[in-house]
Amino acid sequence: MTVTIHPSKPTGQVKAPPSKSMAHRLLICAGLASGKSRIEGISYSEDILATIDCLKALGAEIETGDTYAEVTGTDPKGPACAVLPCRESGSTLRFIIPVCMLSPAETRLVGSDSLMNRPLIVYERLFAERGLQFKKSGNSLSIKGKLPPGTYSFAGNVSSQFASGLLFALPLLGEDSRIELMPPVESRPYIDMTVSALNGFGVKVDWVNETEITIPGCQRYMPRELTVEGDWSNSAFLIAMGIPVTGLDDKSLQGDRICTEYYAALDDGCPVLDISDCPDLGPVLFAYAAMHSGGRFTGTDRLRLKESDRCESMKAELEKFGTEVIVGENEITVRSGISRPKVPLDSHNDHRIAMAMSVLCAAVGGTIRGAESVSKSFPDYFEVIRSAGIEVVKDEMDI
Repeated sequence: MTVTIHPSKPTGQVKAPPSKSMAHRLLICAGLASGKSRIEGISYSEDILATIDCLKALGAEIETGDTYAEVTGTDPKGPACAVLPCRESGSTLRFIIPVCMLSPAETRLVGSDSLMNRPLIVYERLFAERGLQFKKSGNSLSIKGKLPPGTYSFAGNVSSQFASGLLFALPLLGEDSRIELMPPVESRPYIDMTVSALNGFGVKVDWVNETEITIPGCQRYMPRELTVEGDWSNSAFLIAMGIPVTGLDDKSLQGDRICTEYYAALDDGCPVLDISDCPDLGPVLFAYAAMHSGGRFTGTDRLRLKESDRCESMKAELEKFGTEVIVGENEITVRSGISRPKVPLDSHNDHRIAMAMSVLCAAVGGTIRGAESVSKSFPDYFEVIRSAGIEVVKDEMDI
């Protein structure tokens, strides 16, 4: 799909979309609970559908409505399903792997080639140390063996999703466990979101200090009725476009709530911003910097391991706007200044690249190819910004 956005200013406000990050977590907890749970505020993005598909494959019963899901949990220690479809969702894959290994049976997880190329080295090493099968082949991963309780140690500056995945599974084991993160610990807010979701379903885990989490064993997930909070990650694009957004919690555990503080810092000409705790904000922050006074961003190395290499993707697309971008090993400098691109923009099949480009196009105009990539996290994104007064023209056929 190709989308053309003409220079336009918002004329209305919108409600924040539900948090994809928290929806993943609440659905998985509900899928592990002994009873029926109801999760309100669900938006059926491709990633959330992947998590639902995998939970169903594991035996959970899920009935979906327009904005809710009723989930009857399953016993994860029972027989595992042969195949779990993860689509392109890195969160689904990394969250569900330890859950699958509560059963000793073999499980195969499948997904797109780009998904299976994303790093899983933490699990690969941890499972090898414990004699568990972990074999990648093409677009699939085969795992077998029962996850044992104990101490799990790994670097804290890799994806927080590895810690979260273990946190879902370890409380269900027969003995206590511990996670030790070697500093520095990055993306701590995402781990805190997992802890909050667990607590909401009656499962208790505790930070001992800044790097260690204790997980008592022999726990059970209890069914709950909960509502997904508004999403700061996707709302960041709307806010950058100048669209007023309602339904966001200023005290949310979501790390991406810092977007408004970072926008203000860029408005004030802040020289350096560290995004190691909020890497998903990278693309929109680069776009915002280009529209304003420029900026230098550190902690960018993990952007290379997302749906695309977001360092190089943003450099390529910002240069079409006439913006100078300097990419370093773990930092990016974006110079100030944009003009209407003379050639179509490319989403790189990455939802956050597509949305970042839309922010710039609303200022100077432009055409985005591969715009359907937003369905990964925000399926009705272009309808939402159009409702707020941004002039969007969609063409289902690429030009």
